[in-house]
Amino acid sequence: MSAEEPIDALSLTGGAARPAGLARVYAALGRQLRFGTLLVRLPDGRADLYRGSCAGPAGEIAIDRPLRLLLRVLARGDIGFAESYLDADWRTPDLPGLLDVLQRNEPHLGAKGLSWSRWLDRLTHRLRDNHRAMSRRNIARHYDLGNDFYRLWLDPSMTYSAALFADRETESLEAAQARKYERLLDDLGAQPGQHILEIGCGWGGLAQAAARRGLHVTGVTLSREQLDYARARIAAAGFSDRVDLRLQDYRDIGGQFDHCVSIEMLEAVGEAYWPTYFQALRRLVRPGGRISLQVITINEDDFLRYRGSADFIQLYIFPGGMLPSPGRLQQHARAAGLIHREDRWYGPDYAETLRRWRRTFHDKAEQISALGYDARFRRMWDYYLAYCEVGFDNGVTDLVQAVYEVPNADSPAIRL
Repeated sequence: MSAEEPIDALSLTGGAARPAGLARVYAALGRQLRFGTLLVRLPDGRADLYRGSCAGPAGEIAIDRPLRLLLRVLARGDIGFAESYLDADWRTPDLPGLLDVLQRNEPHLGAKGLSWSRWLDRLTHRLRDNHRAMSRRNIARHYDLGNDFYRLWLDPSMTYSAALFADRETESLEAAQARKYERLLDDLGAQPGQHILEIGCGWGGLAQAAARRGLHVTGVTLSREQLDYARARIAAAGFSDRVDLRLQDYRDIGGQFDHCVSIEMLEAVGEAYWPTYFQALRRLVRPGGRISLQVITINEDDFLRYRGSADFIQLYIFPGGMLPSPGRLQQHARAAGLIHREDRWYGPDYAETLRRWRRTFHDKAEQISALGYDARFRRMWDYYLAYCEVGFDNGVTDLVQAVYEVPNADSPAIRL
């Protein structure tokens, strides 16, 4: 048999009887597979293995409510599939493996959902647009789940962004997070005594690293939980005289700073406010100052499709959020008059960070439950972490550390 010829499903139940009813529908879907293998188990004990014509990952799914899953996928596509996991319509021993198979075969499986459901999802996303009042609600919905929740599965530095590994096999997550902070600060070229701004200061990890270097830091967040934790952390480290942390929208910051850092903040801004964000960077940093950004991007080829819909992350995890493509990122930076100095890409490091988080999240399931988070919430976060891991592994999403400079009279870009 040629490697390019589709291979029919193999029955693992000891017979080759023609499937009936719902099993026939799932068999028709399984035969659309082009990459890898997919083992489908149904409640009646039937197990069918589907093989694509091309090599790829292996996935397995046990479907406990086949009719409900089918109806949800037909109505809502990938969102319906995700919601079915949240509601325990199906199980899998390897969620990232299954999502990997489905992501690679997405163009061939054809389950996009009904147009009206996609329109409603997009409307829901648009109604969470990040004007000032909504920004606070959107941030609170995610980050104010409680410091006790995040403390259970983040590394001891309480860092909720991608780490930068020297060795993804052996290095601790905490050490890799510290390296990330130092790299971003190195990019600024800041000297002791200078004043940097951090837009989106999280739980204070970068602010503490900067203060250790003798820098003064102003950091802003819209999360009350993060602010309380970060202020206590800075005070305990003895840096309160160097660090000022505020509950403040980036659009309301006044003054000017020597340099700026912003880690995975642009994704929460929303596309309509990208010009405002970059104009704020230009306004808030002195001429000749530098800006270090860490940003999650989406593949350029996928951007228009992504932009015209609402995905699981936007509907369930980060309301109001939007990933830029690399081209859009540079476009908005140029429009604000910033000089682009350097890009470094770390998608595989984010995939590894997510694997570490998800493993710990599973290890701490009982403690998370004890905090009052039910099984559906835990499945939602499990799906989120696995979904993101697969996206970075496959290059659908990537991570860039981008360095910009505010022009001054001596900038080559100005003289040209």
